[in-house]
Order: sequence, then structure tokens, then C-alpha cells
Amino acid sequence: MDILRFATAGSVDDGKSTLIGRLLYDSKGVFLDQIEALQGSSTSSENGINLALFTDGLKAEREQGITIDVAYRYFSTNIRKFIIADTPGHFQYTRNMFTGASNSDLTIILIDARKGVLEQSKRHFYISWLLGIRNIIVAVNKMDLIEFNQEQFNFIKKDFLSITKNTKVDKINFIPISALNGDNVVSKSKNMPWYKSKTLIELLETAHIDEDNTELSVSRFPVQLVNRIDNDKVNDFRGFMGTLNGKSLKKGQQVLIYPSKFPAKIKDIIFKESSVDLISNSDSATIVLDEDIDISRGDIISNLTNINISNIFKSRICWMDEEPLDKGKKYLLKHSHKAIKCIFKNIISKVDMKNLDHIDLAENININDIGIVEIEVFDNICFDSYKINKETGSFIIIDLESNNTVAAGIII
Repeated sequence: MDILRFATAGSVDDGKSTLIGRLLYDSKGVFLDQIEALQGSSTSSENGINLALFTDGLKAEREQGITIDVAYRYFSTNIRKFIIADTPGHFQYTRNMFTGASNSDLTIILIDARKGVLEQSKRHFYISWLLGIRNIIVAVNKMDLIEFNQEQFNFIKKDFLSITKNTKVDKINFIPISALNGDNVVSKSKNMPWYKSKTLIELLETAHIDEDNTELSVSRFPVQLVNRIDNDKVNDFRGFMGTLNGKSLKKGQQVLIYPSKFPAKIKDIIFKESSVDLISNSDSATIVLDEDIDISRGDIISNLTNINISNIFKSRICWMDEEPLDKGKKYLLKHSHKAIKCIFKNIISKVDMKNLDHIDLAENININDIGIVEIEVFDNICFDSYKINKETGSFIIIDLESNNTVAAGIII
């Protein structure tokens, strides 16, 4: 069976944890001892169980009734396996949503039927779009609290679609649900006969999974480690270890080494301790070349497609630190397997989350802001745009003094 990775997002109290608990409970994705431990935790939920507690694992989350950290949960049906990233809804933890959605194929955005589309709903949609997620499910939750009103559901649908006008999303499915009672989650709701489409689990089971957003004409093999062996059994072995992103690489294939641009041919490929003729996207392997070239950690073995080499590039970033971006300060940029000092040369714009428009020439970028910036690194790096290659098109920024991760970004 294939695996669908999806993230849940929404504002505080929209019912994300309850929804995941419902999916886990109804699909038999929780252990008996977990159910027994939580029995009596609620008088209004399934068999006296507060479904949200299946995912709210931190003590602080249980005490406050909110999700703080990204919680990963796993379940399966007869058709597909699932990995869920339950991300926080509170504005303070928007950066965690960025993390949870970064490896997802699909996002479920929950909206409280009583509150409608909020600013956090727009922020979570924009982050999903920014990270290349083109499959969105908008689940209008707590329909039982508005007496399953179809007109309110239609109004929320129209309002949400109005914020997507400047983006290209392949598919947005809208579904009215009650996570607490299970309406349209796993079973069809008898309370909403006007809803004729699939249940939530059916949407998840039939959602299209992209391989990833990697351009399949591009091969990028960032070198993570240089493996040298010279002993009685093996003489002068030199292999380059890493993970392939993109198109397959084959034994005998001509490649280029970046940033030097030296040509070479693949002499051997070692995968799972055996010599193989070919490796595919996401395979971790060791590549042996026919030329003795000076290659170090962070260099890239590539097929004959061009890669950008520069010390200046534009990117979209999500700022994660309480201290605002400081244009006069040096930071550490971690890109692929390379770490290099950088500065923010220019703040081009930032996103107004009320309407998803760009504010040009913004003065500053604060915590949870998303903006377009120009970054200058202290030496050339090799990179692609994020839409061409996820690995070589993304990075994080670290504060040199505190060692905190202050931003995550994608290269435009």
C-alpha cells in the first residue's frame, strides 16, 4: 500500500485533535490500553473518551486544551497507510505548522462552522501553497452546533475560495463534518443528506499523491560524507555518500560536480551494501567516480542539467524567532549539507495575512511573518528554485549567538 502524508491545520478550538482522534478511533488506529487509559476522560465523547487526548500528548497540551507541538500519528485502512502531522492552531505556534506541512502531500484545514474563515485559516492555506501542497481539504467542523445548516456551509465555502484567487491549487475539497459525533468523517452523515460527495476518509483514500515536487529531469546528489578506506582488504577506496533527489542516476553515466563543474563518470553505485546499476529518487547510496576529483561535504553530484551558482538569491521565509529579522546581523544559513554565514541584504515584501496581498518595502519581519527577502551568503552556493527541487531549494537560518533556528525558507 502507498502512504499519504497529510497535515491538519486550523485555529484554536476548531477541533483538529478531536478529528484526528476520531480517525484513529474509528479506523482502529489506537491500542486497547490507550482507550482504557482515557476512558472516563469525557462524558460527551465516544464511550466516555475525550478523543482529542489521543493526540494531545504533552502535559501542557492536556492542561491548556491546545496543541503546542507537532504530533505525528499513524493509521491505515484497507486501501492506504497514513502519516498525520497534527499541527498547532494558535498564532504563537505558526512556525510549527510550517514544519509539519513541509513533508506533507495534503493539508486538511479545519474551520469552525460558527466562526467561519479566520486569519489563521488564511495563514495555513498560504503556508500550504507556499510549500507546494496543491491538494487541500477544507473541513467545516462542528456542523452539529449550527444545526447542520447548508447555507452557512456554502457561505464559508464561497468566502474561502475568495482568498485563493492569487494562487494555483489543483484541488480544494469542501466537506461538512462533526468530528465529535463522526458525521462525514468515516461514516456518511444522516444529518446532512444535502451533502452528496465523499466522506473525509474516502477523500483521503482517493487523494492523488505526487512523488514530491522534484523535477524529474533533474538529478541532485548532495554529498553528505566522503568515505575513505585504505587497508589490507580495500585499497584507496573513495566514495561519496548522500541521498538522491530527482531523476535516477546510473552506473556509467556522465555527471558534473558542483560548484567546480568538473566532469566525471559514475564508476560504481553502492546501495544497501551491494553494487547496483541504478538508484532512484530518495535512495541513500554511495557513488564512486572514475576521476580523482576534490569533492567535500556540501558539493553536489548532478546530471547534465544546470544548477544555479551564486552568493545572492531571493527567497520566501517564515520567521520563527521572537527577535525580529535584523538586516545588519550575521546569521548561519544551512542549505542541504552546507553551513555558511549570511546576511539579509533586502526585505522585498511581506504577506498581509488579512487578504494574502504583499506589502512592498516592508520595514521589518517579525515572528510568524512570511516575507520575500534577498539573502547574501559569504561564499557561492549551488541551488535550485524550490519548485524544481525541494532539497536544493530550501534552507534554514540559525542565530549565531543563541543557536536557535530563526527562519525556514524556500528559494524562488
